[in-house]
Amino acid sequence: MIESYSTVAGQLFGLVTLILCVWAFSNKQDDRLLVLLLSANVAFALQFMFFASWTAAALSLLVVARIALARRYPGSKAAMAIMLAASGAAAVLTWQSWADLPAIVAMVLGTVGMFLLRGIPMRVFLGLGAVAWMVSHLLVGSVGGTLAEGFVLLTNTITIYRLYRAKQRYQEVIN
Repeated sequence: MIESYSTVAGQLFGLVTLILCVWAFSNKQDDRLLVLLLSANVAFALQFMFFASWTAAALSLLVVARIALARRYPGSKAAMAIMLAASGAAAVLTWQSWADLPAIVAMVLGTVGMFLLRGIPMRVFLGLGAVAWMVSHLLVGSVGGTLAEGFVLLTNTITIYRLYRAKQRYQEVIN
């Protein structure tokens, strides 16, 4: 009976992340995107905890710290290295099987993207990370989490296109 409650709770938090992620990636403003991602990743961590996917849960919590650090120290290679080291340590401590690998790939892509990139390139790296997170959600059986990452990919792609169009249209203002 407890296992079924965990599954329902995991699915519920997956649906919460769906709403937060679509809202986040539909924003053109990097700061608003990052703030909304903080909330979504807390929900992702709770979802993965309910599904007993400990590496994904730990890395989702570290994503919250990563977003805060990336906002405070944009472009900092030292902060990025610390975040990657903490992620590596968390992965080693929580590793259960090769099913944990997609979460690790997602964490690395997101960390590099958030610390070293802005605008379209950052969103491309976050989109690639979303593909890896989607695999993690599929492996644990999270319907909401899988849909959240699918919608992240869709809205992120649309936002990248909108940013590209704006850059082309207002090239003399942006450059």
